[in-house]
Amino acid sequence: MSGADVNLVLRSTRVVTPEGTRPAAVTVAGGAIDAVLAYDTEVPAGAQLEDFGGDVLLPGLVDTHVHVNDPGRTEWEGFWTATRAAAAGGITTLLDMPLNSLPPTTTVDHLRTKRQVAAAKAHVDTGFWGGAVPANVKDLRPLHEAGVFGFKCFLSPSGVEEFPELDQEQLARSMAEIAGFGGLLIVHAEDPRHLAAAPQRSGPAYADFLASRPRDAENTAIEGLIAHARRLNARVHVLHLSSGDALPLIAAARRDGVRVTVESCPHFLTLTAEEVPDGATEFKCCPPIREAANQDALWDGLADGTIDCIVSDHSPCTTDLKTPDFASAWGGISSLQLGLPAIWTEARRRGHSLDDVARWMSAAPAALAGLTRKGAIEAGRDADFAVLAPDETFTVDPAELFHRNQVTAYAGRTLHGVVKSTWLRGRRIAADGVLTEPTGRLLERNH
Repeated sequence: MSGADVNLVLRSTRVVTPEGTRPAAVTVAGGAIDAVLAYDTEVPAGAQLEDFGGDVLLPGLVDTHVHVNDPGRTEWEGFWTATRAAAAGGITTLLDMPLNSLPPTTTVDHLRTKRQVAAAKAHVDTGFWGGAVPANVKDLRPLHEAGVFGFKCFLSPSGVEEFPELDQEQLARSMAEIAGFGGLLIVHAEDPRHLAAAPQRSGPAYADFLASRPRDAENTAIEGLIAHARRLNARVHVLHLSSGDALPLIAAARRDGVRVTVESCPHFLTLTAEEVPDGATEFKCCPPIREAANQDALWDGLADGTIDCIVSDHSPCTTDLKTPDFASAWGGISSLQLGLPAIWTEARRRGHSLDDVARWMSAAPAALAGLTRKGAIEAGRDADFAVLAPDETFTVDPAELFHRNQVTAYAGRTLHGVVKSTWLRGRRIAADGVLTEPTGRLLERNH
């Protein structure tokens, strides 16, 4: 596309590119990045100039782990509210998980239903994971051909009866089917035997809940997953890693050529078990937020590349389901709008840069899902951006968040990094907390 087609120039003294952060002018034509040029490049006649000064121009974030719950549990969340929260938080692409909606995304018909519901409500570009459950091996290839980005399964109970877990035999069968057409299996890896053997106590004590979801449950499940992937030459991804103990297993498997990737989440990287008040079930998730020493191990895993990406696992519910009893409360952290500032606050404290954050929260999730037009500020990619004031701070007020139920584990925390605006394919979709009408597209694999 020639410079004559450029209709927008975005300029900043700090543009985060794959080669590093530098002053630059980013030219946009037809909703895509045309070029990344010198900061003082002459603006083409007729093009709009947006100069962000010292605010940082980041690639739009890609969040591949979001529970939108729509249709069926829209009182928990929905495409309108979830994608507004995403846009306000600098996220320009999200992938919706196949469960907690009714119906779950386990057949092509169910995928079609979900796409129809999302089409007019998406403020950001939105794609879909399929689900792998005991009875739908025959549906996996048709779902793959219909454009899902991969398949999620559980190895322990999911919390909803319409999305049952896979036992080891069913896991192997589903993995073999998915590997046969070159697909991706993403796995909630907690071993049910270790969970069953752990002490189960109801009540408000966080220590009791933490004891009920031991690290061994994750470590054992990941070890078994790696063994299956090695045997079948399958591509697998470990969801929401919370146990730092599993990192050596994953690193060793990779060195052996096993195709395994792994994500972690803002809550595991910024919150610690020691600070969770008893009865504060807004902090409940499965696997759980663990101790500070374990968190250090996760950051080491990010630094050395064992952990590929950071995604939200935004899993909201209605306020009444967050009872003070950790055993019975719904497990899920609502953080869609807050992931970038939460991670940046901790990353800067630990000596990491916004280049690192962009890699973990944009480039790597895009690569995981095969979203070749997303994830970086370079020519040919979609013109998706987040503009961040990295040194400004704010205190989290749940009433100012856009997700449907204003419950969050980050309430009252002061965070660094204010998202000033968000741009989707060259259009500003959020600015200073004000959002436009939805213009997000529904994405299919290899889009």
